[in-house]
Amino acid sequence: MKTLAQQRRQRLSEMMRGAGITQLLLYGNAWQGDYLRYGSDFGILEGHGIALVSAAGEVDLFLDSATDAERAEVEAPDVRVHFAPNIAGAVGARLERMANERLAAAPRRFVPRWLVDPARGFSLDDATALVDKLLMHKLQGEIAAVRTAAQIADEAYGEFRRAVRPGRRQFEIVADIEAHLRRRGCPDNFMIIGSGGKDIFGMTPPSERRIAAGDLVTTELTPAIGGYFAQICRTLVVGKATEAQRRAFAIFVEALEAGIAAVRPGVRAADVAKAENEVFRKYGLGEYTTSQWTRVRGHGLGLFADSKPHILEDVDTMLIPGMTLIVHPNTYHPDAGYIVLGDAVVVTEQGAEVLCQTPRQLFEIAA
Repeated sequence: MKTLAQQRRQRLSEMMRGAGITQLLLYGNAWQGDYLRYGSDFGILEGHGIALVSAAGEVDLFLDSATDAERAEVEAPDVRVHFAPNIAGAVGARLERMANERLAAAPRRFVPRWLVDPARGFSLDDATALVDKLLMHKLQGEIAAVRTAAQIADEAYGEFRRAVRPGRRQFEIVADIEAHLRRRGCPDNFMIIGSGGKDIFGMTPPSERRIAAGDLVTTELTPAIGGYFAQICRTLVVGKATEAQRRAFAIFVEALEAGIAAVRPGVRAADVAKAENEVFRKYGLGEYTTSQWTRVRGHGLGLFADSKPHILEDVDTMLIPGMTLIVHPNTYHPDAGYIVLGDAVVVTEQGAEVLCQTPRQLFEIAA
């Protein structure tokens, strides 16, 4: 049987041949490496990376980090690895020899500017939308990886609840979760946290702020397995929840349920966002669905923790079976502060399969 990496590369080659593309440039960096990893099966950790993929499925991987280049020799044995401190120059020299072929790049807007300068002897078409379709529409093996990551996210949130105690600093809590995930064989996790009351307007990387009685403590936990991320968003209170906190949280439960109910083949990402936002509007909180207070109402999951499609009312991307998403109506509530609640889902023929099993409740821990 073909490995998942081989299956991905076969899909990529078929897409290229169908579009008449002979060489595809896939760019990645330490923040966003999903396009690069899709074609090269290498998870970049520092610097910049460019994979040149031929329509026949051959891959040349250029890295400007000596450390990553050494690691790639071991972790990506079926690609040709090139250490290139001047990565744009090295890739450009290769493309100059292919100037008469149809060349393309994804995501083209992130490619080093020198490579897309009109002065070059070659031109790079924009293949971002074509590769996005592959990234969004998952193979069964990819869905299985996201499902496993979601199970680990549930476990990690249980650890999070045990780690939160009055007096502990945010970074101490996050360190406990990172240690737990490493023990579970999870090498990557995107995680942000918030703690406080009505003075807290979002989540950030962990700080030295100490947990206090009465705090709402929020987190977005996003572990990855085999490069595939799944996310869970939950909120807890230190002590007994107040009536205001309970009333506020109930609105978020209703909004999440409305958003997940809207997920099915043929609807747009915009329809899911609208279903969530209409719940807030019903309670006179429509202001808090705007960009002043919140970023997205969910997003895609896969080889990047925050991929397409973004769940917003102006995004017309159609949902189809095989997409993996997080639906999360995370925003500020004027009576309670910033609240988060979100579950990872798979779009199926029937609607949405919810991957997260952690109850949708405002957890309470001893103060």
